[in-house]
Amino acid sequence: MTIQSLGVGSGLALDDLVTQLLSAEREPKEKRLNDKEERIEAEISALGQIKSKLSDFKDTVDEMRRDSDINGREPSITHPSEDKEIFTAEAANSALRGTYQVAVSQLASGSRIETADAAFSDSTDRVLTDGLGDSTMTFKINNTGDSFSVTVTQNMTLAQLREAINNNNNNFGVNANIIDTGTAAGGAKLVFSSDVTGTGNDLVIVNDGDRAELDLLTTTDSTETNTNLSPVKSASNAMATIDGIAVESTTNEFENTIQNVSFEASSVSPLDTDGVTRKTSTLDIGYDREGMEKKVRDFVDNYNKIIADIKSLTRYGESDLEDDGALAGDSLLRGISNSLASVVGSSVDNSSLGSLFALGVELNSDGELEIPATDFGLGSGTKRLEAALDDNFDEIAKLFTDEDQGIAVRLYELTKEYTSFSGLISLRERAAKDDKDQLTDERERFDLRMLNYEQILRDKYLNLDQTVARLNQTGSALLAALG
Repeated sequence: MTIQSLGVGSGLALDDLVTQLLSAEREPKEKRLNDKEERIEAEISALGQIKSKLSDFKDTVDEMRRDSDINGREPSITHPSEDKEIFTAEAANSALRGTYQVAVSQLASGSRIETADAAFSDSTDRVLTDGLGDSTMTFKINNTGDSFSVTVTQNMTLAQLREAINNNNNNFGVNANIIDTGTAAGGAKLVFSSDVTGTGNDLVIVNDGDRAELDLLTTTDSTETNTNLSPVKSASNAMATIDGIAVESTTNEFENTIQNVSFEASSVSPLDTDGVTRKTSTLDIGYDREGMEKKVRDFVDNYNKIIADIKSLTRYGESDLEDDGALAGDSLLRGISNSLASVVGSSVDNSSLGSLFALGVELNSDGELEIPATDFGLGSGTKRLEAALDDNFDEIAKLFTDEDQGIAVRLYELTKEYTSFSGLISLRERAAKDDKDQLTDERERFDLRMLNYEQILRDKYLNLDQTVARLNQTGSALLAALG
């Protein structure tokens, strides 16, 4: 379309007139579109915000709905000396409460093999010089099946063999080192240390090619019937006593020696004054009271964050100066708030506590949870929480984890219903985004209408401009003719 400049012929301000008429036509409709877009954007943002908070809360109750995550046991250990930690311990949630006296008398160790005195004089001594080509040595632990082989090349030095062993990609925990005794009688010794602990797990080094020179470096021949070197230290078990009962482990970790409890020894217990018996450490398996209380208080805080967000988004401004929330009066968010309150206020028959109230958690008049410190005749919330932690620890877990009525179980299913891809919030988000797309189309149609309207106005006033211009020309000609 050709839009011409108006007013040139007539001298009238027709271009300004068209601009004013277009503005009068555009502004109210454009404001309506802008207001609608602002409402949609605010709705999408608010829905995303509450969905994100609900998803975070869903993760919180997901942990709480599983007994393994909430009903913890906490080992506490008192060692003979505060300066030395003898062992650490962990307990499964199924561990029974109890107190045990534990003493560690021996740590688990691996085996150690040394070459004989004067077998080598220096780290540069060659270990294979017979001219028969390369050979191999195999390092293994018979009981575990661990194994790797090292190629011994012609004229390889003791130091090179050490590096080949230590750098082998399949090395399962064998360390080779050279100790120079500084004497001709001792010479340089190649020392093999194995990390594999436990009685019967001695390192075996096989002379695969039965090469005579490699007998100096191996424990047996290829048939494993002859003995060359013997361990100077055999692999051994860790040893301890629990309430006077002797126990052993192939590693320093004792698993299920006490049912559903494991402890890992790091030091040997000190000797008592008699120089024979070992001092004991006290291992107490109790409830993780502190951890449980934190879980309960975190649950209250996270619940209240959801309620606070819903209140903020659905509020009506108390005056003309205060804006409404992005979803003021929205029924979906009110439904979420009511559903959450219904769950946390419900009873759990399979827990002797019965409800969150017995745990000290109450719904206040603002719809939020609290653990009140004030006593209104039924004991303060703080005292009820302390009593439940002391006397009904396992019942707290049932309150949250019961598969039919558990608070955390039901809250998880509720929040999943709202936040999943096919959930109510997601459906509402997609509807709002569809509205935004439709608004974009509406804007395009409106802009096209305004272009057409502008062309109509310009065509109309162009005719006026031309008519006035012709009249002006006629008038000028008449004046000129009349003198």
